[in-house]
Amino acid sequence: MQENNNSYKSGFISIIGRPNVGKSTFLNRVIGQKIAIMSDKPQTTRNKIQGVLTRDQSQMIFIDTPGIHKPKHKLGEFMIKVSKNTLREVDLIMFMVNAEQGLGKGDEFILELLEGTKTPVFLVVNKIDQIHPDELVNIIETYKGKFPFAEIIPISALQGNNVDNLLVAIEKYLPEGPQYYPADQVTDHPERFIISELIREKVLHLTREEIPHSIAVVIDKIKRDEENEHMIRVQATIMVERDSQKGIVIGKRGALLKEVGTLARKDIEMLLGSKVYLELWVKVQKDWRNKSTHLRDFGYREDEY
Repeated sequence: MQENNNSYKSGFISIIGRPNVGKSTFLNRVIGQKIAIMSDKPQTTRNKIQGVLTRDQSQMIFIDTPGIHKPKHKLGEFMIKVSKNTLREVDLIMFMVNAEQGLGKGDEFILELLEGTKTPVFLVVNKIDQIHPDELVNIIETYKGKFPFAEIIPISALQGNNVDNLLVAIEKYLPEGPQYYPADQVTDHPERFIISELIREKVLHLTREEIPHSIAVVIDKIKRDEENEHMIRVQATIMVERDSQKGIVIGKRGALLKEVGTLARKDIEMLLGSKVYLELWVKVQKDWRNKSTHLRDFGYREDEY
């Protein structure tokens, strides 16, 4: 595609890949602030998260999708549906793989999903800072034989290596178009969603295996303090599926819940640019991941996808 330097370009870019390949790390890197939560636990991202990068000659709207995996419950099915649907509505697809892991069944499954697509597909090999350069050549050759990628670009989202070159390449493939969002807007998600994700991230970080995918965070109230206009009060409920999980999230004498609150409050204050008073509760909602009504109540709405 020829690039016309006098025209403005804009477009939607889907970031797909197996769980834990670094999609959210990349998104936060290019946007310049945290809008997607990061965790070393797979399947962290559950909804489409749009990050907006506005440059002099272009606007790129990145869609960070849930990691594609074999679903085990209705929430998992919802996450896969979100990922698949984004492939049909974007101008470019970034297929991100983990340089440390090599080609796996999950990658093969994604390549099958991409078969027949007319949308340009970039292979983005992430985490190159974790491998020897000689290994990279073999990884690229392996994937080259699997799919006609428009571009193959190795990066380190964490270190920032080669990310600028990736953005330049993306810009070349975008169609001419309008500026969809104001230049200072970095996401299309409301503050409530980002705040709930920041709280969920802290629970993921501080708890063990049985907890991460059993929690949802519901924001009950956000309002400015009536007595102190520089303070915003946030009330939120952490939903779990079992009584035993409630005890773990609260912790001994409330210690873990207090730490969740302390860490989350710092990120929320950065997001809102204001002092925050954060109140957290923990509530049991049995088997919520398999109940459509609870999924809708907690923000996982299929009709939006």
